[in-house]
Amino acid sequence: MKAIQFIAPGQPPELREVDKPPPGPGRVLLKIPAAGACHSDDFGLNAPAGAFSYPLPMTLGHEGVGIVAEVGSGVRLSEGTAVAVYGPWGCGACYRCAQGQENYCLNAAEMSITPPGLGTDGAMADYLLIDNARHLVPLGDLDPVTSVALTDAGLTPYHAIKPSLAKLVGGTTAVVIGAGGLGHVGIQLLRALTPSRIIAVDVTEEKLAFAREVGAHETVLSNADTVAEVRKITGKQGATAVFDFVGYQPTIDIAMGVVGVLGDVVIVGLGDGVAAAKVGFFSQPYEVSVRSPYWGTRGELIEVLDLARDGVLDVEVERFSLDDGLEAYRRLAANDLRGRAVVVPD
Repeated sequence: MKAIQFIAPGQPPELREVDKPPPGPGRVLLKIPAAGACHSDDFGLNAPAGAFSYPLPMTLGHEGVGIVAEVGSGVRLSEGTAVAVYGPWGCGACYRCAQGQENYCLNAAEMSITPPGLGTDGAMADYLLIDNARHLVPLGDLDPVTSVALTDAGLTPYHAIKPSLAKLVGGTTAVVIGAGGLGHVGIQLLRALTPSRIIAVDVTEEKLAFAREVGAHETVLSNADTVAEVRKITGKQGATAVFDFVGYQPTIDIAMGVVGVLGDVVIVGLGDGVAAAKVGFFSQPYEVSVRSPYWGTRGELIEVLDLARDGVLDVEVERFSLDDGLEAYRRLAANDLRGRAVVVPD
């Protein structure tokens, strides 16, 4: 079968021929109709050698949906069932996993349990091997191509926004920094789930126009004047919640500069991996909470898919064949995508 693989740090991925994996006991083999490319992939591809202990070569793709093709012994899933892949795999036995929070598994690191495409072979291939059926949730009648990104680009912003919902009441403001793959979904979620005014911040007028299309009430260019411009809109109250889907130092500084008293700053984007928020008594307004969440829970993925069925979410996608998947990663690295890149195997 064909697969797009991470070969070596600092090198572009390659399209290669690999063996189709057989499903052993308790495992599930999926035929892949769609897989998503993400900035997390680009972050890993360009990280310094030794930054990640990924076994290479490794098939990319941590956003995946599939059709059950084969099952191992002990699996109670019917062949032909459409499913979405829950990516942050855990041990399944610790306290966090028992809560459905495998994204915060207490044992994953020491047991070398890694997500598909982020340590284990992923979905950028004709087939994907799933370690356990609990990591699959029903896709139902959702279109695989337009819904595959919901497994990360939907789940991650939903998980980031959900703890702030109680604060985002009438008269409040939510700021979204970065209206790309995750941010444009975050704007839609905020518009559907809260009455807050939404301000989107990005680096080009084209990106800001896109943000307005998907629901932002106001838009501000990201530059040296951003904090002042946002503060003109929010006044003394400042932003009640700021969601930074970029995560570089300038965007984190903007987030800390526009948040108001008792507000939330949520750093979602990976950025360069070293940026940080300065927190202290004199560093930000009183009682600001700063969070850096990771992915989401299995239950939240089910909730996100239900929101998609209700018509709340419309993920902007650009389609690529598996043969053209390397172009998807080139454009991802160049920040030349309007929404999410989705690879559709033949």
